[in-house]
Amino acid sequence: MKYSFRKDNDWLLIITTFLLAGFGLVMVFSASYPIGLGYNDPNPYSFIQRQLVWFVLAVLAFVVVMHFPYRLYRKMSPIIIIISIISLFLVLLPFIGVTIGGAQRWIQLGPLRVQPSEYVKIGMIIYLAQVYSQKQAYIDQFVKGVMPPLVVVGFVFGLIMMQPDLGTATSILLVTFFLVFFSGAKWRHLIGLGVVGVTLFAVFAMSAPYRVRRLTSYQDPFADPMGDGHQVIQSYIAMAHGGLSGTGLGQSVQKLYYLPEAHTDFILAIVAEELGLLGVLIVLGLHALILIRGVMIGAKCKSPFGSLLAFGIVFQIAIQIIFNIGAVTGMLPITGIPLPLISNGGSSLFFTLVSLAILANISRNTIRQKRIKEYKEETQLSAS
Repeated sequence: MKYSFRKDNDWLLIITTFLLAGFGLVMVFSASYPIGLGYNDPNPYSFIQRQLVWFVLAVLAFVVVMHFPYRLYRKMSPIIIIISIISLFLVLLPFIGVTIGGAQRWIQLGPLRVQPSEYVKIGMIIYLAQVYSQKQAYIDQFVKGVMPPLVVVGFVFGLIMMQPDLGTATSILLVTFFLVFFSGAKWRHLIGLGVVGVTLFAVFAMSAPYRVRRLTSYQDPFADPMGDGHQVIQSYIAMAHGGLSGTGLGQSVQKLYYLPEAHTDFILAIVAEELGLLGVLIVLGLHALILIRGVMIGAKCKSPFGSLLAFGIVFQIAIQIIFNIGAVTGMLPITGIPLPLISNGGSSLFFTLVSLAILANISRNTIRQKRIKEYKEETQLSAS
């Protein structure tokens, strides 16, 4: 039976992914060109040029990863997690890590600035999927089945918090919880892990005054309109200005130095202002389509590793979407989590596309296995 490029690929997932990524490029340019003009060396194309470079690299990586058998990640898991930990150490070293806005989260590689924690997100999913898929026989035993990988998770959590990046660290904890759940752990173990996770979040959230302000200011941003509540209030104004149908692409007022991080964390507010509620619903609808398709891929995959890997990718993306929407609408604290495939940020775009390419490969393998089974059944019927 020959490989069929047309039939074996998950075109719904692929087309939806690149529709969102292409739209993201348009919105990054729209939201960032005023910021580029405000530099000492004004260049309205500075952000979109870098994002385009990352996009091209991400497309090439997508094509390669989509055709790379996902089962091989099981053997590569130890190397992947070691690289993850080393990269988190490197970003903390002077003269290697790049500090922006008081956070040391990036490494400069020539003209590109890489955020290792974006790689670590997918690295941890691969590692956890591999370990827990091997522990299915005794996943009901906490010490032998559930706990060992959590030591690595705790170590990685601590390294990310040293950057500091509570949003990314929290998202990794949540994905870990979901993977333990889908692995078949007992409810009492899940409840215990939930209590530990909430306690860790509370301790680190209260450990710095600026985090406390973020956690409290979103509840009433108008209490400090020129301080911690400023960004959310400007986001409200952008969404109100856009209304149902928006002011028109490129016609945002809030991106003209009123709304901080308009091209990154708060790009959804610019989408709402320029394209209105309808534009936001289309964007979120496409995101929902990817997530639903991802859940279906995970449910249909017969391999425990492939299933856990698919669920991990889906929930990682879903958590980022929820965190971002929550921050933009003032329903959750600002965490600095970008909107997948839309926000400016090369590392985020690159590793999100790589993650979705892995998901596409899992789907492709499942589709192909189904076609092989159907072919064999047809052959047997013909022979009889």
